[in-house]
Amino acid sequence: MQVSDSHSREVAVEPNIVPFIDLMSVLIIFLLITAVWSQVSMIQIGSSIYGKKSDDKVVQAPPRAEVPFRLDVQPSGFQIVFSKQVIKVPKVSGEYNVAALLVELKSVKQKYPDKQDAVITVVDSLPYGSLIKGMDGLLQAGFPQISVATSGVNE
Repeated sequence: MQVSDSHSREVAVEPNIVPFIDLMSVLIIFLLITAVWSQVSMIQIGSSIYGKKSDDKVVQAPPRAEVPFRLDVQPSGFQIVFSKQVIKVPKVSGEYNVAALLVELKSVKQKYPDKQDAVITVVDSLPYGSLIKGMDGLLQAGFPQISVATSGVNE
């Protein structure tokens, strides 16, 4: 008797991964497109909060936002822009005068004790430490809500 080799033969099967790769590429494109549209909708929602009518009333910005308050960090020193006033705090011996800045910021805080927010800008060519000195002064004077403007202010 002779045993046939048909039962003992090994079958070499290679899975076809081309359809899987096609599916993954479609899913990646779908996820990228969805992410872009969700960012666009967030930008539209965030930029249209104020000024929209709701129950026949115009939504107003909070009262503390009516008085603009900005601290500019410049190569010559600090500059405080509050309402329409501009207060300059020049450097002393080549160093930022943080003590004089703190005195000026505290006087602003005394005028408007409810104000909590401030915007700080820095010239792009300055080191990061100068921005931190300005932020520390704002925090010590009682302005915990600090926003950093990205465009920088020219001197």
